[in-house]
Amino acid sequence: MLTYIVVLVASYLLGSIPTGLLMGKAVRGIDIRRYGSGNTGATNALRVLGPKASAAVLVGDFFKGMLPVVAVAAFTDVEVLKILAALGALAGHNWSIYMGFRGGRGVATGLGGFILLSPWLATIIIALGVAVMVASRYVSLGSIIGTSLVMIVTALLFLLGNISSPHFTYVVIGTSMILFKHRGNLERLLKGREHKLGDQI
Repeated sequence: MLTYIVVLVASYLLGSIPTGLLMGKAVRGIDIRRYGSGNTGATNALRVLGPKASAAVLVGDFFKGMLPVVAVAAFTDVEVLKILAALGALAGHNWSIYMGFRGGRGVATGLGGFILLSPWLATIIIALGVAVMVASRYVSLGSIIGTSLVMIVTALLFLLGNISSPHFTYVVIGTSMILFKHRGNLERLLKGREHKLGDQI
């Protein structure tokens, strides 16, 4: 039991590292939460800090989700421990202890862990999500559709007996955390008030 707690807490603390906030301080000496949408993710970093800083935030958030899973996998093949590592990092990103339990929306960090646990499905979802983003210019729409498809496809695979119960549970919890953080975006999309990629805020 102690091992499970250590993995969860360590992953949460790593995921809590506020990549976007740190990048804003490093690049322009600002708190990125005070500009644009107020989010610390790559999309707002693109608007406020530019493409290079945005790419760095995206990569940093992605690896926050991946590294805990890699670290656990180096010592054990226990699936539940890997899942706890991925979920801990995602929870840390979304509710960072370093930012008063506030944070991002979790797409990049979620993908970082998911791509190790379900590489082929993650690759397909990334491609579909990017296609929606490019066609609509709504980053949030691509994120919401991609995340929802992950849940739907995983549920079907679980019913067909192709994935384990822990893996299914992981996807349900992880996608729920991401969709919960997108509830504001969904409301704005429905009202036609969501900002498109490239819009100035």
